Amino acid sequence: MKLRLYVLRTVLLRVLAAGAVLLAVLQILDLLDVTTDILERGLGVAGVFYHATLRLPRLVEQVAPLSVLAGGLFAFAQLAREQAVTAMRAAGVSSYRLLEMAVPAAFVIMLLHFTAAELVAPRTDAMLEAWWQASEPGAPVDPSPRAFRSGAEIVVARPGASSGERLSDVRIYRRDAQGRVSERIEAASATYADGVWRLREPRMLRFTPDQALASSAAELTWRTRLQPADVRSLLSPAQAPSAASARRALEGGGSERPDSYYAVRVQRAFAAPIGVLVMLLLAAPVALGNFRTREGAVLTVAALAAGLGFLVADGLLTALGESAALSPLLAAWTAPTVFAALAGTALLRMEG
Repeated sequence: MKLRLYVLRTVLLRVLAAGAVLLAVLQILDLLDVTTDILERGLGVAGVFYHATLRLPRLVEQVAPLSVLAGGLFAFAQLAREQAVTAMRAAGVSSYRLLEMAVPAAFVIMLLHFTAAELVAPRTDAMLEAWWQASEPGAPVDPSPRAFRSGAEIVVARPGASSGERLSDVRIYRRDAQGRVSERIEAASATYADGVWRLREPRMLRFTPDQALASSAAELTWRTRLQPADVRSLLSPAQAPSAASARRALEGGGSERPDSYYAVRVQRAFAAPIGVLVMLLLAAPVALGNFRTREGAVLTVAALAAGLGFLVADGLLTALGESAALSPLLAAWTAPTVFAALAGTALLRMEG
């Protein structure tokens, strides 16, 4: 038990330290771009800290895999230099058991990554954008209309509230099974309340093979799967859809990109945290290296190169999947599977 706690503490502390350093570097680089604008808007130092706080979840998402790679390399190299691995192997503890002891540290970062990317960041992104627009000097700029799909309907609207619960200048084009426009609805606004959208003073124009039938109403319930969270993501150029929003888009909610993009986004919600575990596997062979010779340095450089190669390959395959050049499963899971297999093969050969 003491040995397990020692290995876990060593790995976890190194991973958290590496994550803190990487997070600080990214935060500084991010603030270099916006600090001048924040101060010119009269938001002061408090505005700088507020911006940094709201950007933190996205930065955590970015640094999580690299922090495990860097922290794992430092931790396993330290265990090898201290001859701790040699003592463990002499006592009958295999490298697989050593890796098992370190895995809970990766699980902690995986949980942190998933929480930041899927639960916290979508909310802080919306808060940051609303705050940034509200502090913009001069008269507020009327946002331009945006077009998106909601099931079989084509919708053109302006964002009416940062919460996503109101749209203005709404135009809805309904299509038949052949894709032809069968009805056009225009409304001054659409408001979400009690789980439904309500159109204010809608004007309907229904097309038949012979004529166009016009009608109007004081209010109309709009039956759609569109949610306010989908509106925030769709009408914001800076926000990425969460896995929940992507799943709703595939089920007929709001979307403005091909279905392949949202299908990959759903798969990536689970594949990306697994990438954290892959990084630990790539770093594990360093524990078996001899740091009295060049072997330890060679293994460290090779593990670092493999980790960076994994990030590049993962990003490339994800882009191919989003453009429908690959199936969503292949795009999201090929890189983690291949690099985990390579790391496992290297560990098997060194252990053998």
